Amino acid sequence: MLVFEIIVGLLLAGAGLTALSRRLGTPYPAMVALAGAVLALVPGTPTLVLDPELALTLFVAPVLLDAAFDASLRDLRANWRTVAGLVIGAVAFTIVVVAVVAHLLVPGMPWAVAIALGAIVAPPDAAAATAVLKQLRPPYRLLVILEGESLFNDASALLVYRLAVGAALAGTLSPGHAVPLLLVVTVGSVLLGLVLSRVVLRVTARIQDVAIAVVVQFCGTFAVWLLAERLHLSGILTVVVFAMATARRAAEVTPARVRLPSYAVWEFAVFVLNVLAFILVGFQLKDILGRLDSRTLLEYVGIAATLCTATMVARIAWVSGASALARWRARRWGGRNAASALSKEAAAVVGWCGMRGIVTLAAALALPTGGPDGPAFPFRDLILFTAFSVVLGTLVVQGMTLRPLINALELEVDDSVEREIRLARVETLRAALQATSERPDAEMSGLLRRRYAVLLHRAEADLAKGGRGAHGDGTDAGRAFEVDLSIARGVSAAARHRLVTLRAAGTIGDAAFQRIEQELDVEEMDLQLLTTGAATEET
Repeated sequence: MLVFEIIVGLLLAGAGLTALSRRLGTPYPAMVALAGAVLALVPGTPTLVLDPELALTLFVAPVLLDAAFDASLRDLRANWRTVAGLVIGAVAFTIVVVAVVAHLLVPGMPWAVAIALGAIVAPPDAAAATAVLKQLRPPYRLLVILEGESLFNDASALLVYRLAVGAALAGTLSPGHAVPLLLVVTVGSVLLGLVLSRVVLRVTARIQDVAIAVVVQFCGTFAVWLLAERLHLSGILTVVVFAMATARRAAEVTPARVRLPSYAVWEFAVFVLNVLAFILVGFQLKDILGRLDSRTLLEYVGIAATLCTATMVARIAWVSGASALARWRARRWGGRNAASALSKEAAAVVGWCGMRGIVTLAAALALPTGGPDGPAFPFRDLILFTAFSVVLGTLVVQGMTLRPLINALELEVDDSVEREIRLARVETLRAALQATSERPDAEMSGLLRRRYAVLLHRAEADLAKGGRGAHGDGTDAGRAFEVDLSIARGVSAAARHRLVTLRAAGTIGDAAFQRIEQELDVEEMDLQLLTTGAATEET
């Protein structure tokens, strides 16, 4: 009961810290990380150990699907060189640097364990960076690069993590075996994600109840992850491909009355999972601190601080070097090289956006604790302590200085998404206007006035009848209005089809698509309310 009370209290505190972070212009995970650190120092708090096999599934699968669902394929394709450089190059370079430094600091640490530690702290969390960046309207390309990186660097880092953990427990690490396995896992995960997307869409398209639809969405996400893991594939890569493929079709098969509340539920779930991850790490850190004497604690602090610095420096060095090389190639050869090169200012922002988050915490929590099923992972306490320190250090140092850095660099304000939104709005209205011409006899010009007139008539009739339903003259008005409702729904469908076509053609990206989709959803909900009322009147 005490654990439950603490969690409820900290969730409320997390909400308060999030509100404060928005006022200060800092990422809310930084505030929550500080709360988790304080929790580890508070006397009397209980010790709580999460099942390692549950950690990655619980914390990463929903968060990753939520991010991947909103990703823009068009924008990712346009920036694939930069994103690939970060996903493969920056992650690999960080793993190597951290592994080497860790092995030097702790000579007794096996290379497989050091590589696992490097893979744990390698993937940045774009949510913290974009939370700040979106308030400042930087070049939209930076958001695309960071969000695209966060989707796939988790997969690349955790593939290495999985191999390193297995090698550390088995005592061997064979590159000749690892490389073919990585290729098989990557291809298999992509294919499985595509297949499961079609299967799940067929099921969810038939569900009209909001509560059932949301439950199926969450259960489907965990099922996709678990099935991939059972098949010894990458749960992360499978979920990313699944979410991106599903997003391309969901707009056509999911009604607005399901989509709007489900988005709100997903936003809430992601927030809660982030807060819970820091709470659980705080609980486990308290247990670790209780087992350490002062000398060992100081040693842990020194190691964690050094590795945190190495993590930040490795990313900055890679981004700076890769962007400088890209600019040199652009000057020499031009063409596509010029389009993919980051400016010095943009490279500085991308390099500084290396805040770690929930994936790092979940991967550290997922290390075996030891028991009847097998031994504990070597240096687990040190790795968990270091992982949390890296998350806390990067969130505080980089997250809280990101806004001043961007202001100092004076990046150009980008309104490209707003232009696409205006274009999409014009095109959908044109499609709607074209659809009205198919019924020139209808009195669409008086739709809003008649809508409220019918609603008022129905409400007055219900009041007079004592809630038993209105008939008589109101039936004719309701039936007349139903004709306009069917036309209005057709007009809405035409606008939605035009919006989907604009995205499919690459005229607009997913950011503009989602904004206009939300506007159309609100209109559809209004129509749903009227349709329900009309159906009630007829009974």
